[in-house]
Amino acid sequence: MNDTDSDKLAEDVMKAYVAFEMYLHEKGPFPMKDFKAFFDATVLYVKSMHGNPMIHRNVAAAVNGLRSIIELESFHAPGEAIYDADRLECMLIREYDPYFEGDEPPGL
Repeated sequence: MNDTDSDKLAEDVMKAYVAFEMYLHEKGPFPMKDFKAFFDATVLYVKSMHGNPMIHRNVAAAVNGLRSIIELESFHAPGEAIYDADRLECMLIREYDPYFEGDEPPGL
């Protein structure tokens, strides 16, 4: 993947993150739709950057500590969002996806 493509994907991640963060700080229900848009954009970015040791600083900053931000800013965060925030950090930083649905080891 060339730098232009990775920059575009990183920009998409950051746009989705800004939209999610805007709604996170408002009163009302947890913005699950916006969180999912951010999650999906980040997963696409992670998959495209697989094996590349360099990731965009802004994407790393958005994902790093996301679970803490969700828990602190929103007392009504669903468990799915907290789980997905942990999952994003594993995928981006450790290049490991802890989600096993349909990919379980034999015997489980």
